[in-house]
Amino acid sequence: MDQQTTQQMKRALEKERDKLEAELKQFATKSAHNPDDYDANFPELGDKEDENANEVAIYSDNLTLERTLEKSLRDVKNALKRIEDGAYGICKYCKHEISKERLEARPTSSACIECKKALTQEL
Repeated sequence: MDQQTTQQMKRALEKERDKLEAELKQFATKSAHNPDDYDANFPELGDKEDENANEVAIYSDNLTLERTLEKSLRDVKNALKRIEDGAYGICKYCKHEISKERLEARPTSSACIECKKALTQEL
């Protein structure tokens, strides 16, 4: 992969990382034990029964959202690490170059289409 494309992907990934971190900060705080982990905050709406039920529902939704955003953030950080290491755009399984089209569609990809299909048994 050429240097210009790699730099474009890096900028896009950094922008996505910042966006994901900002989204997580809206309802979660970074874990004191693991800097790559967030903990959803429990909302405090009041003491009435319906408020308590609403707190639990919001917290449950936030936990699901937290896990989804953390996974996306982890994928983005891993892709940025591969760029630093010079391994970005190289399939981690077959060691062939990942197509530019695949990386444009999914910048966090670490596997080429053929290996991904084989792993998910789509062949």
